[in-house]
Amino acid sequence: MIRLTGIVLRHKLLVVLAWLVIVVAGLATISSATGALSYNFSIPGQSFKTDSTIQRLYHNGGFQNPPVVLTATVPPGTAAGPATLAEVARLFAAAARAVPGSRLADQATTGDTHFSRAGGMASFALVFTPTGPDGSPAPDPAVPMGRVLSVLAPSGWQTGVTGQAQLESGTSSGKGTSTLTEILLGGLGALLVLAFVFASFIALLPLLMAAVAIPTTFLLVYALTRFTSVNFIVQYLIALIGLGVAIDYSLLVVTRWREERAGGLDNEAAVSAAMASAGRAVVFSGTTVAISLLALVALPVAFLRGIGLAAFFIPLTTVAVAITLLPVLLATIGPKVDHLRLRHEVHASRPWTWWARLVLRHRTAALIGGLLVVTALVIPLFSLHLGEPSSKALAQGSPAQVALARLESSGIPSGILTPIDVLTTAGRADAVAGQVRQIPGVYAAFASPPVAGTGLVEILPIGEPSSAAGAATVDAVRHALTGQPGVIGVGGQGASDADFINAVYGSFPLMLTLIALVTLVLLTRAFRSLVLAAKAVIFNLASLGMAYGVMVLVWQQGYGSNALWGIPATGSITVYVPLLAFAFLFGLSMDYEVFILSRIREEYDATGSTDEAVVRGIGRTGRLVTSAALILFLAFLALSSTPETAVKILATALGAGILLDAVVIRSLLVPSLIGVLGRWNWWLPAWAARILRVSPSAPVPEPALPGHQTATARTGVS
Repeated sequence: MIRLTGIVLRHKLLVVLAWLVIVVAGLATISSATGALSYNFSIPGQSFKTDSTIQRLYHNGGFQNPPVVLTATVPPGTAAGPATLAEVARLFAAAARAVPGSRLADQATTGDTHFSRAGGMASFALVFTPTGPDGSPAPDPAVPMGRVLSVLAPSGWQTGVTGQAQLESGTSSGKGTSTLTEILLGGLGALLVLAFVFASFIALLPLLMAAVAIPTTFLLVYALTRFTSVNFIVQYLIALIGLGVAIDYSLLVVTRWREERAGGLDNEAAVSAAMASAGRAVVFSGTTVAISLLALVALPVAFLRGIGLAAFFIPLTTVAVAITLLPVLLATIGPKVDHLRLRHEVHASRPWTWWARLVLRHRTAALIGGLLVVTALVIPLFSLHLGEPSSKALAQGSPAQVALARLESSGIPSGILTPIDVLTTAGRADAVAGQVRQIPGVYAAFASPPVAGTGLVEILPIGEPSSAAGAATVDAVRHALTGQPGVIGVGGQGASDADFINAVYGSFPLMLTLIALVTLVLLTRAFRSLVLAAKAVIFNLASLGMAYGVMVLVWQQGYGSNALWGIPATGSITVYVPLLAFAFLFGLSMDYEVFILSRIREEYDATGSTDEAVVRGIGRTGRLVTSAALILFLAFLALSSTPETAVKILATALGAGILLDAVVIRSLLVPSLIGVLGRWNWWLPAWAARILRVSPSAPVPEPALPGHQTATARTGVS
């Protein structure tokens, strides 16, 4: 790190110009990069193959393109009858024609009376609309269809447009905060925290680093899209996690640079000293984050592999900015922008020093108290239910939700939003439809017109696939049709969710083990202690468990989702959210572990006292870690403003995980457990030291008094 910093400082102008060119290129191509992102959610299993075949032959349908649901309700007291049904059919047909290439299913086209209630007083139709190029979403079909319904409906009729896609997008028009708005909201919150931490104009420097790292990451992702599919979710992660991580790393380096200058070093020497300690911690931290994200590539799911590859660039880019551009700016303009400051780094934070001493004074009680908090928040995790959120939890107050509520009040179940698709050979569709109508939990079933020698049966379940009843219906249909002549495959949302859970979460323990082992090796080398590294991995898993527990409490069980976002309990957690939360939280929470333990290790090397090392380490890093966590929390709070409920759930898990990790794990459990373990914290057997190519570390007697260095204590710098 010292050699790299020396090279960077000798070529300041070249470094600045190189980053300037990269940022300009990133800004120039950011629109193209977001436009190249994929909306494909391909997953392993027979259901996805079936849905893909349906899309190819029928140009609509499948779990990625659920039908639009049209509704019509006649005024109370109207004499419903054949004339009313004919008017409803005319209305639905006109609305379907508003989107060319659509396939209409209603009472008139199928002859199934389940499409209406009370003789036509309330009716609905399913319109299967075509997707855009390469599976991307077409312009929202609800808009032109809703316009036709409102214009052509007789006076007094209530019409509406709903559907799974319309509910998931948040409103019927899909409006929500843009990625740029989220970045600005997150950046504003970060600036307020940085102004408090630094109390000088240097608070703007970490934001500048983020402004460099984010376009650079988009540029790399744009290049990646030329070789593989990258899911659109990545743009949110780059924008807000990139913002938080870039600020975190800059915060660590700038704080240490100010401390070294306050200790009497000249500016460039302070930069070199800061990079040798804080810069080294940034590299280890960024590597750990990158590995945890790259682990998504090991999963047998194409869109998650793309997210993992793209997200891998986020920590790598921010580390590159922090160890090249940041030292150059500190060595040149740093003293000028830090000139008018209200806070100095001569002494450690008094509140955090006091807190560390308090925890050590009551180390056993603090450890037990922290473990009780962790246990209480982890327990809800065991009731985690995977599946799409309940329709009642989507788009509260929107026209789509109003239309759905009107249907349900008429006795039409919400399960119609997510049909089960059965692809058959030609001539078998009607027989299959008749067979599945006898299965409990099936509301209706009908055959669509055949295409290319195939038939298509649409099964409308009573319960949504995320509910226990809906999942049981999907299982019953798949079981009844397995091995049946002429049945090619069963698709739809419920079948796809089941295949996703079986394929992905079956591999999850393997991915978790691989990440834990690689992280253990990296941290053992970084801390020169097997005990500290193992403790860091265990605490990270505990932090993840708390985040999952909060996610279940807030969203699945509804303790807070309605009060904070106006959304009732979802009843389940979107199937891919826990995976993304794991990939990001495991690495991000490790940032704080590396920040704190690197400093504690450094102080122990200088004093030989575990207690004194904890007091000094927490005193120097407590405010830093809390501020960094608050910045990331604000970024995730901005992310929760997106209209998609699944993204809100992910943002809640990430925000809660980061905040709980900083407060419960790093501020309470880390110092108390280190205090309890004492000299055994520093144990590294000789054989492990040889493999890792570091000096061995054996437990040594502690000084009689905190701060008193014994003859056997090791000295040196980290």
